[in-house]
Amino acid sequence: MSKRIVFMGTPDYATKIFERLINSSYKLVALYTQPDKPVGRKQILTAPHVKQFCIDNSLNIPIYQPLTLRKNKDVEKDIKALKPDFIVVAAYGQILPKEILDIAPCINLHASLLPKYRGASPIQESLLNDDIYTGVTSMLMEEGLDSGDILGLEYLKITPTMDVVEAFNKLSDIAANLTITTLDNYEKINPKKQNETEVSFCKKIKKEHGLVSFLNAKKLYLKYKAYSFWPGIFLESGLKLKDVKLVEEKSLNEEGIILQINESSVIIACKKGSIEVKTLQAPSKKAINAVDYLKGKRLTITNKLQ
Repeated sequence: MSKRIVFMGTPDYATKIFERLINSSYKLVALYTQPDKPVGRKQILTAPHVKQFCIDNSLNIPIYQPLTLRKNKDVEKDIKALKPDFIVVAAYGQILPKEILDIAPCINLHASLLPKYRGASPIQESLLNDDIYTGVTSMLMEEGLDSGDILGLEYLKITPTMDVVEAFNKLSDIAANLTITTLDNYEKINPKKQNETEVSFCKKIKKEHGLVSFLNAKKLYLKYKAYSFWPGIFLESGLKLKDVKLVEEKSLNEEGIILQINESSVIIACKKGSIEVKTLQAPSKKAINAVDYLKGKRLTITNKLQ
């Protein structure tokens, strides 16, 4: 008889895992995800990625979207009635209270090599810190934040140009595979305690984290890799820098000076190093080619971008 799974997740990272479970020998008995939220300037009520996947594929799976799990007797009662063998959690967005943790083994797929980067933005944090490796940890959940015993680890080598979107996609695939491996071998796994001396944390990303300056080319590029999807990177003026590459990181220059104008990109000096930018976007304007932006502003080599 197939093991019964309650799945809890919200963004596309969770959807990949959810899809793999649907196509496995396990029986998905319910999806828990965050409530629909207003999105964009027109504040259009939008379903979470994983819920939209269910709608698009006409999946007949009960979907629950409670505002909170804490002190919610209805949620506790509903999950108990589903009689899950496992609760699988991936980027759900809410902390599970003890009442739910006690119903069945709760397995979390966290996108870092725990105990490194407990918290909300582990993929971005690994890129910001220029790590050589990141990965996914399957973990037996407890009441603490990402502090449970480790059930399995899978590694991903970070290439020099890997940005957050590429990392998310690769780690989603890794997490989907690791989920099945963990469930298939659960009875044989000897859970390992996390090393508390190696713990680090990462916070929820805010828009202001995308602010950059032309002080250090490498640090600017790492921010671009981490935040290119959201919130993007931007100067104090609000000018957004897009399609950014690191040219070199050793030269000493005056900040923000235009060093070179190519056919479809510009080279900008940082106090240390230089970057290539293909696209610029002024506040409340459309993104345009960086060369066209400079022409419109009548900026040329030796002028300052700000």
